[in-house]
Amino acid sequence: MPTEQIAKVAELIKDARTAMLTTVAADGSLVSRPMGVQDVDFDGDLWFFADADSHKVSEIEHGSPANAAFADSSSWVSVSGSAEVVRDVAKQRELWGPVAEAWYPDGPETPGLVLVVVHGETAEYWDSPGGRIATVLSLVKAKVKGERYDGGENETVSL
Repeated sequence: MPTEQIAKVAELIKDARTAMLTTVAADGSLVSRPMGVQDVDFDGDLWFFADADSHKVSEIEHGSPANAAFADSSSWVSVSGSAEVVRDVAKQRELWGPVAEAWYPDGPETPGLVLVVVHGETAEYWDSPGGRIATVLSLVKAKVKGERYDGGENETVSL
């Protein structure tokens, strides 16, 4: 993947603290839940802390694909791919930070604590350059002119 496309996705999600992580349940239904994103440079992988006995971990261990979705006031990103459960206390220590500590006050050695890594295969993003004000002005302009709203830049990126 061209470096500029990775950089664009990384820029759009760099300040995200929460993603909606979606997996496939045993009955085939999609299940989404908010997850704290660990603060690492995005290289196609997204890291999350989880309880080993949670549904999401079971779903991933049974081969569920995963999707992590992000949104802010002017951009949206969806990263899809495979997921893996990682049991590695050294990696937990490496990724440890305030987001993890809020959920696991006993630290990175908390019994039953695991990591979930989403190995992004594709990312789709929508970006409205100029932020919220530019988005609102574009919406008003489209309404006044009776034209379809141009939602900004939309790309699908292979990771």
